[in-house]
Amino acid sequence: MTDSEIRKPPARWRPFLILASLTASVLTIGAWLVSLHVQQRDFLQEAGDDRTIRSIELVANRGLITDRNGEPLAVSTPVQSIWVNPGKLIADSGSIHLLAWHLELDSNEFMEKIKDNASREFLYVKRRLSPDEAKAVLELNIDHVYAQQEFQRFYPHGEVTAHLIGFSDIDDVGQEGLELTYDKWLRGVPGRRRVMKDPRGNLIRELDIIQTAEPGNDLALSIDFRLQNLAYRALKAEFITRHAKAASAVVLDVQTGEVLAMVNQPSYNPHNRANLVDFSVMRNRAVTDVYEPGSTIKPFSIMAALESGRFEPDSIIETSPGWMMVGFNEVRDLFNYGTLTLGKIITKSSNVGISKVAFEIGPEAIRDVLQRVGFGEVAGTGFPGEQDGILPNHRRWSRIETATFSFGYGLAASPLQIAGAYSVIADDGIRKPVSLLRLDQATLSELPRQQSVSPAIARRVRGMLETVVDRKRGGSADEANIPFYQVAGKTGTAHVVGEFGYEDNLHNSLFAGMVPASNPKIVVVVVINEPKGDEHYGGQVAAPVFADIASGAMRILNIPPDLGLAVSSVITDNQMSGAAD
Repeated sequence: MTDSEIRKPPARWRPFLILASLTASVLTIGAWLVSLHVQQRDFLQEAGDDRTIRSIELVANRGLITDRNGEPLAVSTPVQSIWVNPGKLIADSGSIHLLAWHLELDSNEFMEKIKDNASREFLYVKRRLSPDEAKAVLELNIDHVYAQQEFQRFYPHGEVTAHLIGFSDIDDVGQEGLELTYDKWLRGVPGRRRVMKDPRGNLIRELDIIQTAEPGNDLALSIDFRLQNLAYRALKAEFITRHAKAASAVVLDVQTGEVLAMVNQPSYNPHNRANLVDFSVMRNRAVTDVYEPGSTIKPFSIMAALESGRFEPDSIIETSPGWMMVGFNEVRDLFNYGTLTLGKIITKSSNVGISKVAFEIGPEAIRDVLQRVGFGEVAGTGFPGEQDGILPNHRRWSRIETATFSFGYGLAASPLQIAGAYSVIADDGIRKPVSLLRLDQATLSELPRQQSVSPAIARRVRGMLETVVDRKRGGSADEANIPFYQVAGKTGTAHVVGEFGYEDNLHNSLFAGMVPASNPKIVVVVVINEPKGDEHYGGQVAAPVFADIASGAMRILNIPPDLGLAVSSVITDNQMSGAAD
């Protein structure tokens, strides 16, 4: 037997070595599994959840805005916004171009936008899509493209309520009007929910609600949309006919101080503001713009005269020859009215007559009455940009300042302030807060009501204002009359200040009135700024708009006629012809 034929027996330790190695491997794996399931369980569970479980925001619905009768003026509708993770999407240029094409975006610009935001995990691509449009995008099955529910504000009545309601921005935050004033009230509180998503970000299932979204509070306005729409159409028609620069109208509830309508021209579409060039069209001029009110101030000057005790309604004032010099300045009437009673100064709107009364009682007495009825103070509605106007308080008044102040120059007021002041006359001398919100009986009972003028004087002045619309008694604003109702009101025509002083051919035309005069329910103020054409007096331009609004309001509010009833009047009827502003 050779050596090669001799074989050594296998080593006995080798099987044990293999067995030991396998045992050690099993024990190592077991120890590792124990470590994962026991020692690192919480960490790994949290890490896994971070990759599959997400906490997402539940968007809160913004509160509803309605008129006093529940008519929706601003509502929120659900929409979807498309967003992406640009840090992950940037590597897929084909998907970027496909998404851009589907959303009608410029492909190159969208690509640059993705590159510029590559370090971010969230980027809006297109917002406020309809649910169907968003569904079509998601069905493209592009990785890292998602949809998020939001709400979009919708204004059912568009430009009719635009100045009052305003609008909210793309993030549903109030920007103008009452949307801005009551933004915190209307805005809801977002909630959060936990969801499970797959690695592509698709929703697998909802797990639970962490915090429920709380919708915003609803807001009920004092506006009656029926009157709002009526006033808007009447004002717009006159604005267009007169080729005016602007126009405003306010309807006020005499008993409560609630604003029943507030409209302006020109207006705008709150849903389409992209092409707006002149942003002044967004101003609620009835609240934010102030003007010299002209002869609409004369009733308050008469109030001061009656309060002084120096004048009675039938006191005589000589206005011949229809003009007078005050220093180097001329005060002129439209015609020579001759001898007038105090009441007829209102009927004829005599500048000479009211100036002579002001010289007698002094400007401080007139200013005191104007302040008591609300001039020079904000109405307190809280509307953005609300103005307090101008009520001068000179240490020394010149005679020409005294004269012009008595017939509405040298001070400034908004249409809302004028309406509030005339409601004092309408409500027997009681001044109350003005409100853009609907007031319930409990709130009304708590509101302050101040007797600013004696009831007797307020009624006397109201009787004088009835003659303004009665041509048989010498009034010049018969176009303010409405069938079956007694009207009381006053015209105003004020020159507009230009670059070099008052412009001869630019005017603001006003009419402020109340109806039914025997027991006024509403006050209506109309202002037409810079009407073009041959007619510019308040009785010609603003009074017809008042009549349209007031007559429609009587029908809508179901107020019974009063024409033919015994309406108190304390004015001696001194028949005279002529015209005034």
